[in-house]
Amino acid sequence: MKIAIVTDAWTPQVNGVVRTLLATRAALVAMGHRVMVVSPDLFPSVPCPTYPEIRLALAPRGVGQRLAAFAPDAIHLSTEGPLCLAARRWCLAHGLPFTTAYHTQFPDYVAARTRVSPDFVWRYIRWFHRPAAAVLVATPAVEATLRARGIAQVRRWGRGVDRALFHPAGIRDAGLVALPGPVLLYVGRVAVEKNVVAFLSLDVPGTKVVVGDGPARDVLAARYPSALFLGQRRGEDLAACYRAADALVFPSLTDTFGLVMAEAMACGTPVAAYPVTGPVDVLAGGGGVMRADLRDAVAGAMALDRADVARIGARFDWDRATRQFLAALAPLPVPRPIATRAA
Repeated sequence: MKIAIVTDAWTPQVNGVVRTLLATRAALVAMGHRVMVVSPDLFPSVPCPTYPEIRLALAPRGVGQRLAAFAPDAIHLSTEGPLCLAARRWCLAHGLPFTTAYHTQFPDYVAARTRVSPDFVWRYIRWFHRPAAAVLVATPAVEATLRARGIAQVRRWGRGVDRALFHPAGIRDAGLVALPGPVLLYVGRVAVEKNVVAFLSLDVPGTKVVVGDGPARDVLAARYPSALFLGQRRGEDLAACYRAADALVFPSLTDTFGLVMAEAMACGTPVAAYPVTGPVDVLAGGGGVMRADLRDAVAGAMALDRADVARIGARFDWDRATRQFLAALAPLPVPRPIATRAA
């Protein structure tokens, strides 16, 4: 099967959307499918306002031609940005079905960074996803949110972890092991919408460690000098940080999933989080503690048995998640169109 994935989030960005797409592409290729990714690196781009790490493609008028030349069997639009808008327009002009995904709480992110009301942004979200054959979501809580907002054609697309990489038996980061304990770890973007302040301001003993980068890093590092900011870690280095921590603290109130929670659990590291969308599904089977008081959640998480946590974390599987993705795709008719207009 030939699958075209259009996305406004792609490398070198490091976030849950990009990591999900990379893992899904790898799983699809391993299953024998051909995958084309239409991403911002193929076009001139500019930094996203307030978030320069994200590049926005400028006038992506070649999207339709790329799709037509590839002649895919299915088209998936992963984000709600300029590239996917162009692909959406091209698909609708040719009467072609496509699927979309709701990866992030975009209305809440915009509200956290601007004065724009989330309800206003939801109008755009409904408009964007309305013609999709299916809207893929990671969890039951997100599915319920979209249905309540008038988006009914929702299909489940779970998440996984690389279990060859994230497991409890590997090395532990020596630098973290040497820190005064307990070692509490945050992994993710260092940005206002991630509520990192709730983690850094916790009045608990031990050492707080931040792995990740983002627009708020310099400000928060200056405000909380006792915390250790390590920047981005990937692969074995990231797994070693998970294993060396006594708990992963996930303070976000706006995530739809939270892949780092699954990765930490697969390494045997318990999770402390708020009882909100994301954690309520990821931690539904155990592996962490959710409390309205994050300090109580940390105390509860550190009391969990790490072997039990690792067994729970091992249930997240990319092969199963990718088969859900495949089942939700909308096949294109044959013959497929040749692009006659720019899009």
